Amino acid sequence: MAAKKITTNALLKMKANGEKIAMLTAYDFSFARLFDAAGIDILLVGDSASNVMAGNETTLPITLDQMIYHAQCVIKGVNRSFVVVDMPFGSYQSNSEIALASAIKIMKETGAHAVKLEGGEEVSESIKRIVSAGIPVMGHLGLTPQSINKFGTYTVRAKEDVEADRLKKDSQILEEAGCFGIVLEKIPAILAKEVSENIAIPTIGIGAGKYCDGQVLVMHDMLGINTEFKPRFLRQYLNLQELINNAVQLYISDIKQSTFPSDQESY
Repeated sequence: MAAKKITTNALLKMKANGEKIAMLTAYDFSFARLFDAAGIDILLVGDSASNVMAGNETTLPITLDQMIYHAQCVIKGVNRSFVVVDMPFGSYQSNSEIALASAIKIMKETGAHAVKLEGGEEVSESIKRIVSAGIPVMGHLGLTPQSINKFGTYTVRAKEDVEADRLKKDSQILEEAGCFGIVLEKIPAILAKEVSENIAIPTIGIGAGKYCDGQVLVMHDMLGINTEFKPRFLRQYLNLQELINNAVQLYISDIKQSTFPSDQESY
């Protein structure tokens, strides 16, 4: 029997039942198909594509059309997982009309299931407008990489009371605005616990401790494709960089020594 599709309602029930939510980034058809078949709950077409796919230093350069391309590829590989697409920098910050137009463009051109945007109270009007159009929205609080030039650092956020109180208030504002879930990035675990217990919608942590309702990692970090990035919160489950390097070197060697292709591999 085919696995039941994950929906916003299913995610809310998972939180209510204490079942943790597993989320991972994906940017193309092949990996999306693998992750979906393995049973991942949510696939995030992250604006981290700017870093891991395009080689940029920050998430800022990636465009709306580039995000749509990656989402189109991912959605073709999915049968069960819930697919969320990051709204890139510049596609929603100006005003709620632009935000709605960007979200509609993503949904119409990709077939994805939801969008995600960064920020608290300052984007609440945009969230309300997008949700009112029937588009599910996931929020993102704590370290918000699109604001890196304002913060000037990727360090842990909300360690001080003033910022922690602001984040707690923002989480409630996002819930009231209609978000179905919130990513909490790089904040103290005890703060993430308090936020998770005080809102009815799921929290997905990245560097936010074990008390969140789910966790997300960037696939390139988790699979060891990118081994230069080693923050405390990252658990690397594979060293693909080493495996791929060994395989490519063996392939090169076989070609150089004329052992590939063999007679059996020839027509």
